[in-house]
Amino acid sequence: MSSGGWSCPHEVSGKCSKVNNLPCDPGMKGCELYGRYAFFNDDKNERLRQKQARKTDADQAAEAGERSAQQDSAKQDGKQDE
Repeated sequence: MSSGGWSCPHEVSGKCSKVNNLPCDPGMKGCELYGRYAFFNDDKNERLRQKQARKTDADQAAEAGERSAQQDSAKQDGKQDE
């Protein structure tokens, strides 16, 4: 599938040498683009959405951990003032 200014190094004569010589379909499972980029065909975006959800969950957990650490620090500061 060579069109535009990009061509995949795994595409050989329209077949994907990385994914069992299946017909090249950018974004298919196993493709190195899978889960890295958004595609017009929404079926190919499931992995990307999963990765983004995990990142959001991790970011929220990190923020909660920072808040907890700040609260613990504030409690320690209050006890030292007494």
